[in-house]
Amino acid sequence: MSKVYPKTPSSSSSSSSSYTTSKRETFTVWMKSLVLHGSGCTVFNTNGEIVYRIDNYEKNRSNEVYLMDQKGNILFSIRRKKVILPCFGHWDIDKWSAGCKENKQEGRTPWFRARKDRSVLGRDVACHVALGHDKATSSGYTISGLVGNLSFKITNSHGQLVAEVKQKQLSSGVMLGNDVLTLVVEPQIDHSLVMALVTVYGLMRDKI
Repeated sequence: MSKVYPKTPSSSSSSSSSYTTSKRETFTVWMKSLVLHGSGCTVFNTNGEIVYRIDNYEKNRSNEVYLMDQKGNILFSIRRKKVILPCFGHWDIDKWSAGCKENKQEGRTPWFRARKDRSVLGRDVACHVALGHDKATSSGYTISGLVGNLSFKITNSHGQLVAEVKQKQLSSGVMLGNDVLTLVVEPQIDHSLVMALVTVYGLMRDKI
């Protein structure tokens, strides 16, 4: 566990309250929950501080998970909507307002809807995330990766890179386990939204 992030987290967070910065930011994503016997993921900033986390207390992976900040405030919920034909299933991403309580609809705003595409030319199943719930909208994101690992890229509707995830490599050149990832977010991008998209892809790959 000490190899996931080599620095010792400080007792108080010095990170900005804003989720958007003017420079490229790097995070470490550990596809594990700090809750014993739970599933989820834990996200560290470059200072070794926990900035986001997902904790699933159920034995089996849940159809709905909650992305929280370091204080335990829910930022987004990601819910899988199952239908008769699995290929038509999707994931709904709701944005939560401050003070919104779990299992309550008040303060939850439908934000994105994500769908999987079929594998093409050896690439993994891609994920298209549309703004709102209108399938015809041109505004959204595409998440695509390679078969066999969790490395992937997130691009916007104009094809511009938003964020990239790769297996983490230490400065010594040592590669960590395939459940320890480096997330690089481009400038002027909402980190919390990117983490919601990372969560969707992790759910699609049964990693969260």
